[in-house]
Amino acid sequence: MNHDYNTTNGQADKVNEKLQDLSSEQTAEILENFDEFKSYLGKKVAKGEKLGLNEEQLANAAKVAAEYLAKNESPRNREEKLLQELWKTGTEEEKHMLSHMLVKLVK
Repeated sequence: MNHDYNTTNGQADKVNEKLQDLSSEQTAEILENFDEFKSYLGKKVAKGEKLGLNEEQLANAAKVAAEYLAKNESPRNREEKLLQELWKTGTEEEKHMLSHMLVKLVK
C-alpha cells in the first residue's frame, strides 16, 4: 500500500512539474479552445499508456492536472467553465470519477 502511495505522489509531482514548466504562451494555446485542450490531454494520456500507466494512474494524473488548472487558470471557454464549476462543487469521489471520465473522453 505504501508503494502505491509513493508512486501516486511521484506521479503527482511529475505532473505538477510539467504543468509549471509550460510557458504562458503554451498554456494559452492549450486552453484557447476545448478541442485543443482535449487534443493536448489525449496526447498526454497516449504517452502515459505507452509508458505503461493503467487507467487509475492516468485518472490520478488527470486529477492533479485538473486541480492545478482549477487553482491557477481562469476558464477561457464555456466547456472549461463547466468543468471548473463541476470541479469546485464535487466531492473527492466525484472529482476522481470526473478524472476517469476526462481520460475516457480523450482516448
